[in-house]
Amino acid sequence: MRALIIGHDHASPSGLIGERLVDRGFELDTITVVPAERYRAPGVDFDFPALRGYDLVVPLGAPWSVDDHATIGSWVGGELALLREAHALGVPVLGICFGAQALATALGGAVERAPRPEIGWMSVETDAPELVPEGPWFQTHFDRFVVPPGAEELARSAVGPQAFRTGRSLGVQFHPELTEATLRGWLDLGLYDQARGLGIDPDELLERTRELRAEARRRAHVLVDGFLDRVARSPAATGAVPTASNPG
Repeated sequence: MRALIIGHDHASPSGLIGERLVDRGFELDTITVVPAERYRAPGVDFDFPALRGYDLVVPLGAPWSVDDHATIGSWVGGELALLREAHALGVPVLGICFGAQALATALGGAVERAPRPEIGWMSVETDAPELVPEGPWFQTHFDRFVVPPGAEELARSAVGPQAFRTGRSLGVQFHPELTEATLRGWLDLGLYDQARGLGIDPDELLERTRELRAEARRRAHVLVDGFLDRVARSPAATGAVPTASNPG
């Protein structure tokens, strides 16, 4: 089985999510849209691969906004087209933060500015704890997604929806993939100053991440297992026959 991992920048690996997918028998093909040298100028040209041969697509987070075309340029259009195609073919998608916002946008929802940022470890109100546990989950976002038509909202916070399911796909606003190494990279690339500007102590974020290491791994694995067993195995919403085999 093969999973296409869409990394939007060099500092956002699949982490705990990729780890569990490998445990479940997946071979990971990871692409990086914006290379490290273009991190501050992400309007690159990028051609997304064809879906044929993939059993799963995982678009990860990014420090940019899905609808900020002036900054990221045209590549997001190619990603939205790929996600629409995956949905039409019944190829499961697990969208994380930016990836969830892209999935929502591709399927007729939207992305919008949140009433306030969410940064740090936070619990969510969940209707499906066996799929999306209440957390705490790590959050770092200034935008939020609007759940696409026909999708089911599964979790939320005071700021907005936190998870939705549509067909064989799941989008989550938080970062189940996060590791301490990833957080250190994000802090070095600007999150440190963003957090301080909001009155949040970056060192406390790191300490809390260390404290929650084992719990975070367990919850990430629960989420991946629930996604593969409860969502990705469900009948295709469109009735189309997938070109890929069922995830296992």
